[in-house]
Amino acid sequence: MPAGESGPGTGTLPRSARAGEAAAPAGELPGRRAPRLPWRTLLAICGGLALVLAFPGHSLPALAVLGPAALSLAVRGQRARSGLWLGLVFGLSFFVPLLSWTGIYVGPFPWLALAVFEALHIALLGAALAATSRLPLWPLWGAALWVADEALRGRFILGGFPWGRLGFSQTEGPLLSLAAYGGVPLVSFAVALVGTLLAAALVAAHRLRGVDRGPALRGTALAVAAAVAVPLGGAVAWLPLPGSSLTDGGPTSTVALIQGNVPRAGLDFNAQRRAVLDNHVEQTLALADDVAAGRQEQPDVVLWPENSSDIDPYRNADAARRIQQAADAIGAPVLVGAVVEGPGRFVSNTAIVWEPETGPGETYVKRHPVPLAEYVPARSFFRFFSEKVDLVRRDFAKGSEVGVLDVGGIRLGDLICFEVVYDGLTRDVVDGGAGMIVVQTNNATFGYTDESAQQLAMSRLRAVEFGRTVAVVATSGISAVVAPDGSVARQSELFTADTFVEEIAQRDDVTVAQRLGAAPEWVLTALGLGALLVVVRSGLLRRRRTTA
Repeated sequence: MPAGESGPGTGTLPRSARAGEAAAPAGELPGRRAPRLPWRTLLAICGGLALVLAFPGHSLPALAVLGPAALSLAVRGQRARSGLWLGLVFGLSFFVPLLSWTGIYVGPFPWLALAVFEALHIALLGAALAATSRLPLWPLWGAALWVADEALRGRFILGGFPWGRLGFSQTEGPLLSLAAYGGVPLVSFAVALVGTLLAAALVAAHRLRGVDRGPALRGTALAVAAAVAVPLGGAVAWLPLPGSSLTDGGPTSTVALIQGNVPRAGLDFNAQRRAVLDNHVEQTLALADDVAAGRQEQPDVVLWPENSSDIDPYRNADAARRIQQAADAIGAPVLVGAVVEGPGRFVSNTAIVWEPETGPGETYVKRHPVPLAEYVPARSFFRFFSEKVDLVRRDFAKGSEVGVLDVGGIRLGDLICFEVVYDGLTRDVVDGGAGMIVVQTNNATFGYTDESAQQLAMSRLRAVEFGRTVAVVATSGISAVVAPDGSVARQSELFTADTFVEEIAQRDDVTVAQRLGAAPEWVLTALGLGALLVVVRSGLLRRRRTTA
């Protein structure tokens, strides 16, 4: 390591760089020409593909750290515009396969358009990582910039789409525990930090070929030690957290999940919407028979999925009669996922608490309808690219109330489908007093793809983040019961009818992540952006001195 440099490949700039000249990339002798992009491009592609393997479908969460490691090495010592390209390549190699389920029935254009849009955010990240790669402690700033990029991607445009966050890959292992202390942003930060520290270790180890090996050896050892310390800290963080028992931590309630299944997969599953409703009714009636025969416990509440009644039961007497038949037979309120007419020209994705004898009661309307799937902004503009937008015949309204419902003496925090991916929506229901979280979803439109498993992974993070059991109830799977430690207690198969009955504790404890709210994300974002501002300010000052 050159004299005056400290830490694992994180030293101060050589004099030539301080004088306004470009510093040699890490691991190269001063004055040697920087290598061109091909090997860096290949490294970025490999990093994106490694990150895909960490997510459900492949489920190798330990590989997630290789993504940030590869991108950090690829952009190390490069200009921002090179980082922009390398980030884009990384983003495409990650999001194109990860989001392939979005095009399963609508063709490649929507899928590729979404993948490119998401990859553009990683392009910005690549530029920022390149710009900060010569700063002291660059692994720290790089990890914080990953969080900043995910914060941006999860909010803009059209409400954001934070699918594929680093944290959502950690369904197992020591880093999962960190969700209880700082939510998904802290888990993402930990994954990125281990990756950037590994990159720093490789940079320092590369300098062992030089004459002065002592500093390089110390830098390598420090980076490796720090990279190991992060998961060790996560392992220790598990000690005070809840275990895998569904019944510990509060008074228990008996909860039934009904997966009625659909006639067929695909966009036209709701062409037989009466059959979907009947499937869920019949599955509930079968449960009622099992309860009467003593084969199952009497549930306090029965959960149906999103779109279990695409026929508006407020307007269709026959649909209402069938739902009432199910509620009366089981003798417990049923949480029905329905498509309801109104307000005005809109329809509403609505959860209805359907009581025995008295019928419909409390409701929750989905707060975050999915753009281009549940509503189409600027329809004429998007129709220019694909006529598939007209499959959304009517736009869904946006709900305004938090999804906390009193059902059978239980305070349920209800999220509908993709709402589980948004930190704020999930936090709202727990802050509202939910003793458990329910995710009503319909994944029939994605067929036999990894979408269901990826969505279940998010529920596993949420269970740890808030110390609550999460019940995922789907029309066609995957339905699951997730314990507060993120483990899956029960899980259904895709496109099969199934019923779960579980005793679940209604918890009221508060995790550190819940107390802190969005603060960890904002602090880490500020940390990354602060480092970026230092680089920008230094560049402006050098330009002024040059032109003076």
